[in-house]
Amino acid sequence: MLFKQITIIGVGLIGGSLGLIAKRKKLVGTVIGYDRRRWNLQKAVSMGVIDRYLLTLSNAVEGSDLVILATPVGTFERISRAISPYLKEGAIVTDVGSVKGKWVSLIELQMPEHAAFVGGHPIAGREKSGVEAARDELFRGSVCILTPTPKTDPKAIKKVTALWEKVGSKVVQMEPSVHDQILAAVSHLPHLIAYALVETLNHPTIARRDPARFSAGGLRDFTRIAGSSTEMWRDIFLLNSEEMVTMIDLYQETLEKMKKKIIDKDGVGLLEVFDRVKAIRQNDIG
Repeated sequence: MLFKQITIIGVGLIGGSLGLIAKRKKLVGTVIGYDRRRWNLQKAVSMGVIDRYLLTLSNAVEGSDLVILATPVGTFERISRAISPYLKEGAIVTDVGSVKGKWVSLIELQMPEHAAFVGGHPIAGREKSGVEAARDELFRGSVCILTPTPKTDPKAIKKVTALWEKVGSKVVQMEPSVHDQILAAVSHLPHLIAYALVETLNHPTIARRDPARFSAGGLRDFTRIAGSSTEMWRDIFLLNSEEMVTMIDLYQETLEKMKKKIIDKDGVGLLEVFDRVKAIRQNDIG
């Protein structure tokens, strides 16, 4: 057993899946849940995701060895400030958020001297959200990024690493700013493109034709991630805005280059791009 008691703040897909597998593998003694929705917590208990729940943050974190922030990233600073006075001696706080950057340092400042914060981000998920989507195999074969700083307690890093490894993840450490740059490219930009594509189909120029009626599997597969939690992705885009704008600029630059090849009827040039992209897709993305 790694922890006698943990508290999951935000019992949804990621937090719920972590609670489910941690309980099944007996990595924890007791799992406490906190969420703004009582019915969600009741569902989590019935699913075996948590053992019990509490409706105030102070009570929810008291006595817990590990506290996991699994709410939208925009709430982390407020929550960390609220729970700070109630953390036990030696408590560890970690998160599952998709943005790190300056937020890691801000949350570290909220921690009392007797507690530690370890930034974390499991690279796993589904287009569905909510505790109903929780799966006890969600993290098997995935990567979990930890973003410690020079201030992070090595013992806390070791314990959080052990948790993620035991639920099936490979743990990689990197600086918070590097994390945000990489995730803007491989995760945040694709989600924005999916939202933008569906919004394009809603443009008055084409919407009156009801184009979605004529779509096949390609559109459905490409836009699958646009079904993810809208609140979560709003926060991610805004909190990682600097890296997002950079990636949008690069994407627009690429689109303009391809647009010019189409205008110029440059079939050879288009084929070169397509063949190069196909090779990258097959070899590096799979």
